[in-house]
Amino acid sequence: MLYKILLFLLVVDSVFLLAAILMQAGQGGGLAATFGGSSSSAESIFGSRQTGNLLTKASWWCGGLFLALAFMLSLATSRSASPQSVLDNAFQNPPASAPAPLGSGETSGAVPLQTAPTTTQPAAPATKTPPTDTKKKP
Repeated sequence: MLYKILLFLLVVDSVFLLAAILMQAGQGGGLAATFGGSSSSAESIFGSRQTGNLLTKASWWCGGLFLALAFMLSLATSRSASPQSVLDNAFQNPPASAPAPLGSGETSGAVPLQTAPTTTQPAAPATKTPPTDTKKKP
């Protein structure tokens, strides 16, 4: 519940921060001068000097609040237990089942182990010789 409230406040704060930054007039006039011509609507309400101070203060406060909310969100999502890998559980030995008892005349179906046959001479590698053209054309 706390996580959702903090996330909502972070989104609202980011919208206010975005608006405060975009409304500020930069060195070239900025986005605020683009929409309002030579003077933006905020400047016409508060005056040019007060608008600069108000938008600057708003962007600083919204930026600080954004950092604080992001920090609190990171603390709220921290895990109490250490993460476990899926591979730790993947290679556990299955429980051993007891082999079926052998009755009289039954075989288990297992092939007895035998030693590999040994050869005295190594096999010659098969090589292919390219066909040679013995006919010469005049």
